[in-house]
Amino acid sequence: MMQTPEVHWLASTSSTMDVAASLVQQGAPAGTVVVADEQTAGRGRRGASWASPPGAGLYCSYIARPSATNLSLLTLAAGVGVREGIQASTGLGVDLKWPNDLILGRRKLAGILAEGQGIGTPAQAVIIGIGINVLSSSYPPEVAVRATSLESELGRVIDRRALLESVRSSLAHRLAQLDDTPGGILQSWRAASPNAVGTRVSWDGKTGVTAGIDDTGALLIDTSAGVERVIAGELQWML
Repeated sequence: MMQTPEVHWLASTSSTMDVAASLVQQGAPAGTVVVADEQTAGRGRRGASWASPPGAGLYCSYIARPSATNLSLLTLAAGVGVREGIQASTGLGVDLKWPNDLILGRRKLAGILAEGQGIGTPAQAVIIGIGINVLSSSYPPEVAVRATSLESELGRVIDRRALLESVRSSLAHRLAQLDDTPGGILQSWRAASPNAVGTRVSWDGKTGVTAGIDDTGALLIDTSAGVERVIAGELQWML
């Protein structure tokens, strides 16, 4: 009997990613979501922490069960889906920044983290962690210059449950395109990421200017030595 994906809403947990990983091991189906009002050890990319005070943000992890087809585009599909979910729920248009940030101007509104489980096996899964700043208290004061929140931008109260359902629906729609119409994901991501072309960046002691993404989702950077493909790593964006 096929399992129905559920939403597990917790008052507090160390990390929704850890709870979702446990559910993956129990065979949870695609579309299962773990949400927490508070995370005591929320995490972002490359081991960074993600501030998760009670009720101040939408902190959730979505279980995807993708095929091997176009797996490299999964984080881009997630970015497009989360962006569209935010826009559908709040009316706020945001930009994407490679590989997985959502920004307004120069300020970060949300981040996405993807962690694979059993990749290459029949039971493979990818857990997509999503952190959306709803209140300005969702991030510490020292990062206020580079972060923003939905309520501070819109000047009104945001219903986190309605936001979750909108994001969940849009995310499921975009992930379903990975096998059928990956070109649509690439087209939508490029349209939503103006900084992916013509922005100066630095990484690994090198500098260059962004020149878009290729069809595998890698960031292209024009340098004095030619065009380089960047598939991972920490970039400094000189926006």
